[in-house]
Amino acid sequence: MYARPNDEEHRIGLVLASSHTTLEAELPELLRRQRFASDDRFTLHATRLRLPAATPQTLADTMAGTEAAIDLLCDAQIDALVHGCLPTVMCAGRAGMQQAQARMQSHAASLGRMPPVVLSAAAALLQALDALHAQRIALIAPHPVALTARLAAVIAEHGITVATTRSLGVADNAMIGLLTPHNLLPVAATMDLSNCDALVLSACTQMPSLAVIEEAEQRFGDAEAEVEAEAEVEAEVVTTAEDTGAQGA
Repeated sequence: MYARPNDEEHRIGLVLASSHTTLEAELPELLRRQRFASDDRFTLHATRLRLPAATPQTLADTMAGTEAAIDLLCDAQIDALVHGCLPTVMCAGRAGMQQAQARMQSHAASLGRMPPVVLSAAAALLQALDALHAQRIALIAPHPVALTARLAAVIAEHGITVATTRSLGVADNAMIGLLTPHNLLPVAATMDLSNCDALVLSACTQMPSLAVIEEAEQRFGDAEAEVEAEAEVEAEVVTTAEDTGAQGA
């Protein structure tokens, strides 16, 4: 049996839309911060699915190619697999999200290797809101109004009220990646957040937002609670990756 040179190194596989340019920049920074909080090291390995624009048909077509992407990533013996396109998974609705999760897990397990932990950006958003005990939220999305409304409806299917939304109206996924994160703050400032438990600053992993999260927390919310919830979510990802590595030892 071959062994990893470092048992504390965890390989994260990432499924992205072909036009996605943001998550490969922001996720390594989050993993770098996590390394300072533990002795764990992470490497990121990505593959892509064709998605020029976020429309209902292209989102469905993209989801159909997920199994082939899983095949490619599992060749790298990854410890965790993240489907990074939030609307691709979430637009299928609550039942569709559950089915997609089951299909991804089943397919990864069928490849004859130690299966990775499987997570989607859509599920991660819901887990983060649950960690915050958020029952009523505000949400900003870069998409056209109809797609933002669909995301809000699916979040509502999970028992969370979306009290107010803002749509930036951009359909071209590559152009979403060129939006300026600092413009999110004046957009948020126009929203009534008085009865909201949480603000989703960007309901899309392609919309750059990491650079302004801290300022947004200071201006619009309880920064301490937000940081605590982020730590809980990161700890869960690290723990599941470590558990997978231990099982394969």
